[in-house]
Amino acid sequence: MKARVTVTLKSGVLDPQGKAIEGALRSLGIEGVASVRQGKLFDVELDTTDRAKAEAALNEACEKLLANTVIENYRVELA
Repeated sequence: MKARVTVTLKSGVLDPQGKAIEGALRSLGIEGVASVRQGKLFDVELDTTDRAKAEAALNEACEKLLANTVIENYRVELA
């Protein structure tokens, strides 16, 4: 089973990398960008067909490794 995990900073958490990207886009002449927030994307293949087990395993992976849940949110999408 394939899954996608998206990790993003929580609202209110400063994002210096996003600000740097925003500034770089402006310096390249790209107009209309109001703000940029960066995140992480993980494409994961699981050796199961059980959706509940897959989701539980991915949630555990996020809580233990993939996301810093103090400052980040995560979303798991099963394909």
